[in-house]
This record gives sequence, C-alpha cells and structure tokens, in this order.
Amino acid sequence: MALSHTDGEDASHDHLQPLVQSTVRATHSLFSGTSVPITQTDAILSSQRQKISAKYRAEYLSSRVLPRSMQQPTETNPLLLSAPRQTKLLTQNGHSEATVYPLTNVEDEVQKVLDGLAGKQQRAQAKRHKTPTRELVRMAAEANRDDSAPAGQQIVRKRTYEPVRPEWHAPWKLMRVISGHIGWVRALAVEPGNRWFASGSVDRTIKIWDLASGTLRLTLTGHVSPVRGLAVSSRHPYLFSAGEDKQVKCWDLETNKVVRQYHGHLSGVYALALHPTLDVLVTAGRDSVARVWDIRTKQQVHVLAGHRGTIASVVCQDADPQVITGSMDSTVRLWDLAAGKSMATLTHHKKAVRALALHPSDFGFASASSDSIRQWKCPRGDFVQSFDGHSSIVNTMCANNDGVVFSGGDDGTMRFWDWRSAHCFQKAETIVQPGSLDSEAGIFCSTFDRTGFRLITGEADKSIKIWKEDEEATEESHPVDFRPSLGRRRY
Repeated sequence: MALSHTDGEDASHDHLQPLVQSTVRATHSLFSGTSVPITQTDAILSSQRQKISAKYRAEYLSSRVLPRSMQQPTETNPLLLSAPRQTKLLTQNGHSEATVYPLTNVEDEVQKVLDGLAGKQQRAQAKRHKTPTRELVRMAAEANRDDSAPAGQQIVRKRTYEPVRPEWHAPWKLMRVISGHIGWVRALAVEPGNRWFASGSVDRTIKIWDLASGTLRLTLTGHVSPVRGLAVSSRHPYLFSAGEDKQVKCWDLETNKVVRQYHGHLSGVYALALHPTLDVLVTAGRDSVARVWDIRTKQQVHVLAGHRGTIASVVCQDADPQVITGSMDSTVRLWDLAAGKSMATLTHHKKAVRALALHPSDFGFASASSDSIRQWKCPRGDFVQSFDGHSSIVNTMCANNDGVVFSGGDDGTMRFWDWRSAHCFQKAETIVQPGSLDSEAGIFCSTFDRTGFRLITGEADKSIKIWKEDEEATEESHPVDFRPSLGRRRY
C-alpha cells in the first residue's frame, strides 16, 4: 500500500514539472548576471493558444457576422460569402439561448496573433541590442583610415562655403542729357538697328531720338493720357505704345500713323512687351490681368488672370516661361503661353514688385521691389540669390550681356551690380537738371542699347540721360571692393 501511495503522489506532480523548470531558468537568469534563453514549452504555448482563442471567440468573432437583415450573399460581395455562419440553440420556449460559432478559420487567426507577438518580441530584443550611433561613427572613422575602404563607406567632410568672386566692371558716368519732354519720362525702347530710340512721357507724346547725336527726329501724338509702355518690333516696322487711357496702339513707322488699336483693358495699361519670335503682344495694367493679343488680327488670344493687384511689369522670352509678370500684390507669376495658365507663383517678395529684368544670355531673370532684389532661374523659377544694398523703391531694372545689372530708385539712387555674384560695384545718384527740385530726382525707366555699352534712363526731371562706361578706368584705379559675409550665399 505504501508503494502504491508513493507512485500516486509522483503521478500527481508530473504536470508541475514544466513549471518548475521554467521557474528555475528564470531565477538563474535573474541572479547569475548572464543571459540564458528561456524556451517556451508546449504547455505554455498551449495555454497561450487557449487564452487567445477564447478571447478571440468571445470579443471579435461575433463582429465578423452581419445581422440577418443585412446578409445578402452575392457573387459581387465576397465578404458575405466568406463570413462564418452562426448557429442558435433554441430552448424549449423557443427563445434563443446562445450563439455557437464554428471553429472555421479561428485557429488560423489565433496563429497569426501568436506569430505577430513573436515578431514583436524579436524586434524589441534587436532594438535593445542595437549598436549605438557613437559606436557606428567610431567604426566608420576607423574604416576611413584604411585606403582600401570603398568610396561609398567613407565619411566626406562638407565643403566650406566659397563666395563667388565678382568680375571687374568699369564704373559708369554720365555722357549726355536730353531735354524735350514737358512731363515725366515713363517709357523707353531702343530700335533693333540701334540707330534711334523712343521715349513716352506724361505729356502724352512719343518722341523719336537719334541715339548717336541725341537730336529729336519725330514726335507722335495720339494718346490722351500718360504713355506707360513702348516696344519696337524686330519683325515688322511697327512701334507699339500703351497708356493710362486704356488704349494700346500700333504705329506704322513708314507712315507715322496708327494702323491698329487693341481694345479690351478695363483700366490703365502700365506695361507692354513683345514676344521675340511670335507675332504676339502682351499688355498688363490696373485691371490685374495680362492680355495676349494677335498683332495682325487684333484678337485677344488669352487673358492671363491670377494676380490680385495692379501688374506693374511684364517681360517676354522665346522659351518657357514665355511670359513673366510682376504685380503690386508682391508676387511674380510665370505663365505658360500655349495653355494660358500660370506655371508658378513666386511669393518671396514682401512689397510690390515694380520691375523685372531678363538677362540677354543667361536663362534667368531678376525682380525688384522696395524690400529686395532677387535673382531667379528659369524655367521653374528657382531662387538663386539676393541683391542686397538698394534700400529704395526700385522702379526699373535692366541687364546687358556683360553681366551688368542696373537698378534705379524712386529717390534718384542708382546701383550697378554684377549678375553672377550679386555684388554692387558702383553706387551713384542721378543729377537733376538746373532749375529742378531735389525731389524730382527719380528714375522711372531704363534700358541698355543693343550693344550694352550705353545706358538710357528716363527721369522725373523730364529729361533723358545717357550713361557710358569710363574708358580710362582700370582694375588698379578702381579695384573690386569685395567683402563677403557669412550671410551671403548663392543657392
């Protein structure tokens, strides 16, 4: 009897053996100081499976079955076809006692949950044993000492910023003063042959001047308000003018008469530009839109709408963006001429954009406002750099092939910049005519001639001034005063 009693006690403690082994391993790993892996036995896995299976069936399985009123198994709804059916056990009174769910796909779902828990534990363990960043940097530095290390695994030190050194340009000086208008000179245009240029004024007249001698050739009258825009066609003997009287006129230079007029603007026209390769004219003004006209048919091709303020300047080029506008709403827009839509809107300026200047050879342009002058790269309008140093309301800008950029201010200040480095190599102020007030020292328009050696400015003292480079200046007599700062950076 004693022997059988002992055998019975051993048999009753057999199911505790796995738990005892697990406890011993956990205690050993806790106090020994070394990590000993603890393997889950079949009993532990079985208990976890039963726990998850019971919780899954009790809480989540019922949500997989739609109510009977919504169950319409069709071929177009595979979720209803694959949903497990529920079986109700009826009592003797006919009421439903319980809902029994079959074991269909339950074991598969439980196995997915167990696999997810195992993967989560593995990721947590890998994260605990992850190599620190400092250790990785040390290992990479040691690898760099080895000349045989691949180039992709070497840490290269970032190259320090090197400012672009500006090119030397001769200073500009006043060459000639032309008088003849009795109002502010607001528009200038040079003929493609570089023999004469035209000027438009507040006195409502357009005057043709000889570029070499500065003598008056012709006076055109027809506008009833100030003339704000001029352009001379390189493809036809036409001169185009726009004014604050909402009129856009086409003048035949062979007969000196108006041959076409383009009607459509709702207010004054402030800017005008000709397309270099197409027979297209672009005008803009106070109605906040730029209108594209067919020169021959006088038809309006596009209405480029999008600005919320007066458009003060517009330029055209033969590659996209073919039309660029600057507005009083402090934005610059690049337009797709074929689609008649805006390609990009540049919102870097904080004040009204009054002037735009295209570079003759570099595929880019500059925009000016009273807070800054910024340089952009076409075709997407990427920002390049800022021209810092002209703290005035900039009314006009122009650029030549030598990389000289001129900006004229409302207070008569003049700045000459290097296009590539944005360095201001000359600061000057215009000289008012004798008998004029000091407040009339304002520059409203400017342009280079076709050679780029002459600069023509229209000013508030009713005069036209022609500037040229100082021929006697050298790099020794006028060295470049270049003092780069850490704030200067070309993007």
